[in-house]
Amino acid sequence: MTAIFGSLRLSDTDRVYNATVGQRMIYDAIADHLAMHNAALNAAMAMFVEETTENHTERFQLPGGGRLQRRGSQSDVAAVKQTGYWDVAFPLDDFGDAIAGDDVTLAYMTVRDLEKHVTTVLTRDTNTVRHELLRAMFRSTAATHVDPLWGSLTIQPLANGDGTLYPPVIGSDTEADDTHLVNTGYATANISDTNDPIAGIAIPELEQHFGQITGNSPIAVFINAAQVAKVSALTAMIEVTDRWVRPGDDTATPTGLPPIPGKIIGRHGRGAWVSQWDYIPSGYMLAVHLDAPKPLKMRVDPSDTGLPQGLTLVARDMEFPFERSTWRHRFGFGVANRLNGVAIEVSDDGAYTTPTAYA
Repeated sequence: MTAIFGSLRLSDTDRVYNATVGQRMIYDAIADHLAMHNAALNAAMAMFVEETTENHTERFQLPGGGRLQRRGSQSDVAAVKQTGYWDVAFPLDDFGDAIAGDDVTLAYMTVRDLEKHVTTVLTRDTNTVRHELLRAMFRSTAATHVDPLWGSLTIQPLANGDGTLYPPVIGSDTEADDTHLVNTGYATANISDTNDPIAGIAIPELEQHFGQITGNSPIAVFINAAQVAKVSALTAMIEVTDRWVRPGDDTATPTGLPPIPGKIIGRHGRGAWVSQWDYIPSGYMLAVHLDAPKPLKMRVDPSDTGLPQGLTLVARDMEFPFERSTWRHRFGFGVANRLNGVAIEVSDDGAYTTPTAYA
């Protein structure tokens, strides 16, 4: 019995066109499954996405810095205001797929066949959302999105040294530009206790903006499988042990593992969880502070349009919805908090380059 249609008590070999429950009941079962798919996808995005927004542009604000003014007995102080903001914009794209066939193909389609088609669409949706999310995180330059209502929108990347003044970092009173798209200056083969991109780049870049915490910070660093051996060999790394093996009494073992993508391989002693997530391109790393405002927002259609959020099945004929079923997902990711995220290229070519997969 299939996972999607099991509640309908259909056999895997029942024909969709001649199913006794009717095509509309099958359609409704898919809609229920889509709701679970969308909820699971939203949960997976939660560490990167602060919220959904209907706005095409926003002003992102962080508190300013500096010190109070010294007052004289007869003088007043100058007015101050919050500083540290930048303008961002968000794209909105229309993604979709379709399941269709001629009358003979559809007449022979079984419930099991239909589930395979539906699962394929769900997989493609997950892949698309993840790709667009990582594309927003790794892109090194501003992009232009042509919106049919609002014209050309400038979609910002993470901090990229473009002249934006950010709030003072710890130890400074002065707003300054910054870049969180970094090249290590050494290749993966040369990662070592001396050339440690986690301790030397990822952690300090985030802590200088979001605080140095006693007991270390809630930072996650995502790496590719090609970097696991070198990163695991760092003296500062504390390995996550096999869950089927009880560690020795004198073995340091990370606890309280956070729900983050990939396979957590250990805890860096300077304050970061390290996860192998092979959607990170080989030769790159990505670091995010888990307790700071998330880097991205996801734009969706305004509620008053009546257009649904998430992956949706749109049928032309509700009585016979599978003659041609169209699947739609309208969304777009844009960086809002340009400081929460560090994209690291581990190479010796001297300058950060956007990964080819996400260019």
